[in-house]
Amino acid sequence: MKFNLASFGAGLLFGFGLLVSGMANPEKVLGFLDIAGQWDPSLAFVMGGAILVGLFAFTIARKRTVSLLGFDMRLPATDRLDKRLVIGSVMFGAGWGLAGFCPGPGLVALGAGETGALVFIAAMIAGMGLFEMIEKNRVAH
Repeated sequence: MKFNLASFGAGLLFGFGLLVSGMANPEKVLGFLDIAGQWDPSLAFVMGGAILVGLFAFTIARKRTVSLLGFDMRLPATDRLDKRLVIGSVMFGAGWGLAGFCPGPGLVALGAGETGALVFIAAMIAGMGLFEMIEKNRVAH
């Protein structure tokens, strides 16, 4: 119960932050990504703040063996970059640039009634399904 309540609270806070910062607004995101046109730098401050919080949190997390809720810490075991990570990152960035959404803000925008988010979420789910089919086939051979 404690875990579910903490997860709900963290998700609610994250979603609220996405709405307040404008990250769930595709026009604002596309304005940030349009560095050759009328660039909107405001999301750079949002992202910079998130990076600072993440650096602080991961610095603390690396020194712990259990989370604040008492669960085992499961941090990435490697920092190696490989071809799959780079290709996935490029695909993620291309999708973000085309749609103006990434998964979290897309779900928040869908909940806020943004109709474009419905198309994005449907395409995201289809892409995840395609990935699973390819992975199963790759592992089987």
